[in-house]
Amino acid sequence: MVQRVRHRGPDQQSLVEDRRCILGNARLRVVDLSSAADLPLTSADGRISIAYNGEVTNFRDLEEQYRLREKYEFKSSSDTETLLHLYEELGIDFCRELTGMFAFALHDRREEKVWIVRDQFGNRPLFLMRTPRRIYFASEIKAFLELPEFRADIDLEGLFHYFTLAYIPGRHTPFECVEELQGGERLQIDLSTGRTEDQRYYRVHFEADRQSSFEELRDGLYEQMLDSVRRNLIADAPLGLTLSGGFDTSSILALARECIGPQRDLHSYSVVMGEKSFNEARWQQIMVEFANTIHHEIHVGPRDVMEVLVEHMAYLDEPSANGAAIPSYLLAREATKDVTVLLSGEGGDETFTAYETHRAWKVRHYWRRFAPGPLRKLAHGVAHALPTDYRKLSFDFMAKRFTEGAEMDVAQSHIHWRYTIADADKRRLMPKAARMIDTGDWAAKIYDSYPFTDELDRICALDAETYLIGDLMVKNDRTFMAHSIEARFPYMDRILYDYMSRVPPELRLKGMKGRYLQKEAMRGHIPEAISGRKNMGLEMPHSLWFLGDLKPVADEYFSREKVERTGFLTHAGVDHLWQEHLARKRDNGRALWSILMVLIWFDLFVAEGTYKQYLTAREPRASV
Repeated sequence: MVQRVRHRGPDQQSLVEDRRCILGNARLRVVDLSSAADLPLTSADGRISIAYNGEVTNFRDLEEQYRLREKYEFKSSSDTETLLHLYEELGIDFCRELTGMFAFALHDRREEKVWIVRDQFGNRPLFLMRTPRRIYFASEIKAFLELPEFRADIDLEGLFHYFTLAYIPGRHTPFECVEELQGGERLQIDLSTGRTEDQRYYRVHFEADRQSSFEELRDGLYEQMLDSVRRNLIADAPLGLTLSGGFDTSSILALARECIGPQRDLHSYSVVMGEKSFNEARWQQIMVEFANTIHHEIHVGPRDVMEVLVEHMAYLDEPSANGAAIPSYLLAREATKDVTVLLSGEGGDETFTAYETHRAWKVRHYWRRFAPGPLRKLAHGVAHALPTDYRKLSFDFMAKRFTEGAEMDVAQSHIHWRYTIADADKRRLMPKAARMIDTGDWAAKIYDSYPFTDELDRICALDAETYLIGDLMVKNDRTFMAHSIEARFPYMDRILYDYMSRVPPELRLKGMKGRYLQKEAMRGHIPEAISGRKNMGLEMPHSLWFLGDLKPVADEYFSREKVERTGFLTHAGVDHLWQEHLARKRDNGRALWSILMVLIWFDLFVAEGTYKQYLTAREPRASV
């Protein structure tokens, strides 16, 4: 199992074995490059061992707060050893004090207990496979395929939701026997009795601070953002940043430059798309000149995508239709020549209330309140009569989606504005799942479970607990770690997120201005051209590519043989969407991409089992 995920930690691999517990680790040396910090790590008295992945960014602050270096003898400067001593000091609830990107399993031999813990937002992956006699855990699903107990039975419910969301949500994975521990969850295992208990130690919560002034909230946010970036810059290995040209990556770059000063070299990496409506190079260059970085451009076209189409899925382990996955994979492949750590702006849209769907929620409120039913019906008809435009976020796309979703309840509309495949098409595509709960109803159940009542707060919480963990973090973690690069997310930080959850909704989304308080906090620290631009998001123009360079690949995978051997997809359902797209009757680009990803995944992990031939790991870095 450890060797199968060696690309995540090529620098060192080891096991710690006990009568009832074996911990394995593949280590990427980032903080303390010496062998003293090798993993799994065991306390000096042999009582506690920990297998660990990721980075706790406030470990030095916690060392100081609890005076750990005065009370305990440290043999390294790693964050992992700090966790061991925090456990000795506070017990397992020490995980409530942490922030960053982490997953770990901690074994206490005296208590005969094991805790398997995932960070608050699921920034680092953690999967479980439970059998009658054993519990296995791993950072990637492919590790379980090494086990004799593994069964490749397909989780149809997970895939049913995938075709709406473009990701597999919640505890679901592609396989029935594997589940995903969620963000803010931990599993407690009593080795003496065999009993297990699923525990939630953190959940997002919103409670508006009505006492602080706007100026206090704005200035406090700036300090919180600066502090988060400062903590995320801690590394003994080379470090760089992704730069999309959007507000989040640009502001992180500006804050990083402020933290480290003007003299230190800083690498930045950008994806450049050839299609005009998808290209952000203009804004990327503004930030490169502003922050004076050593800049690297990664140009992505259809041929680049075809080159790694199958290879990237071997690392994802599960279908993901995120249009930025392959560009991120190509970016990481280039970045690994220079750096081991990359700071990313992922999570900024969740933390600062910046999605287009958040603005659509507000428009929906006024639309339903002031526009009479006949007018809304007329607008729906006019929108659906518009010709198909394949440009990104085209007017016809937004008009059609909005007029449909505006008639739904809040949670259902939020999902509808993002759906990949319409419900009728999905049920034609996957008839075996016809009786399963509608994905909108699944989301509404989570939405209704929150103890706070503001609709926007609930939508933001829903994003953080579903889309972020199921989609964005799969894309970021797997594509970066495929090339042995640690991704860090300063804006998906527990301390920062908790601060923003106390900011009143009207200061997060003011009028139609998303990320309002964030932009006010960064005013004067970032070029005005960046502050004034709209959200864009990294995506591929696969709708256009399917009509050109990607057509031969699609023809191969959308064949009757490839589709019907899955046992859960119908060729008629796939072919209907394909022919409709080729005839330019409807833009089915995202739907077809999601189907293509499932078919490639099925070949690699089920039908042919050839995923191993694509896995490589860089040469280990020497211990110092």
